[in-house]
Amino acid sequence: QVQLEEYGGRLAQAGDSLRLDCAASLRTFGSCSVGWFRQAPGKEREFVAAMSASGGTTEYGDAVQGRFTITRDNAKKMTYLHMGNLKPEDTAVYYCAARPDLYLTGNFRQRVAYTYWGQGTQVTVSS
Repeated sequence: QVQLEEYGGRLAQAGDSLRLDCAASLRTFGSCSVGWFRQAPGKEREFVAAMSASGGTTEYGDAVQGRFTITRDNAKKMTYLHMGNLKPEDTAVYYCAARPDLYLTGNFRQRVAYTYWGQGTQVTVSS
């Protein structure tokens, strides 16, 4: 069954802002840390952002630091990626992910650390 599902990807212009939503059907969502990754054609899946289960800790990839913000609403079982000052190099399929760990410890920047994945949503940024 679908555990995570992303929404909101679209064609955007450079400099635009965009928000991606991820809806979870995980019973234990509130006990999971969450992450966003992206994958451009011909490239490895790249870490974008992560947030602890409580929302108290966040981490970002170098490429998006200062432009993207991750948030979550545990009551709604949602996580969001707020993307600002978009650049053409942000073009990718964006995935949300979750793992049964309260904290951002260990290898949370690596895809292997995550148990649950969405199907991805395409973001294309034109110059």
